[in-house]
Amino acid sequence: MNGKELTRASRFLSRVLRHDPGLAGIRLDERGWTDVDSLLRGCRRAGVALTRAALEEIVATNDKKRFALSPDGARVRAHQGHSVRVDLDLEPTRPPRLLHHGTTGRFLTAIMAEGLRPMRRHDVHLSPDEATARRVGSRRGAPVVLTVDAGRMHDDGHVFRVTGNGVWLVAAVPPAYLDAPTGQDSRA
Repeated sequence: MNGKELTRASRFLSRVLRHDPGLAGIRLDERGWTDVDSLLRGCRRAGVALTRAALEEIVATNDKKRFALSPDGARVRAHQGHSVRVDLDLEPTRPPRLLHHGTTGRFLTAIMAEGLRPMRRHDVHLSPDEATARRVGSRRGAPVVLTVDAGRMHDDGHVFRVTGNGVWLVAAVPPAYLDAPTGQDSRA
């Protein structure tokens, strides 16, 4: 597969493994895993000619490391971002003192008033560094990076988990734990 075909296949995998497994005629187990051979057959039926080698390349080279293969290579799943019900079986983990969330200015007023909510996903996604958060925020326009006082949240009883690709998950982030860049805080 060329780069364009790999990108198309990666997007399709993201949709199937996170939001709509029926699109490829597959089922995810309670932990979000599905059989690789079933997935490959389902992709072909859906018009995405994905081979095992291409799947392994996508898993290994996806810039966001969205996917994981089981140790035996028989199953695959998305690390996070599911809108379908799965339990990723991630242990609660003490987060770093600060985490970050990338967004755009048009959402800032609502976020600073209501906090970060998972919306259609099961958790709020947080980045360990500003550069990653900036990349995430730039998908929808000029990015704004919010800083989350994760250490204080954890001390106050909020539960954090970290995925295999380093994305931090939390149920929600109340506004009291958020800081916007100077001049961007709509509460001022």
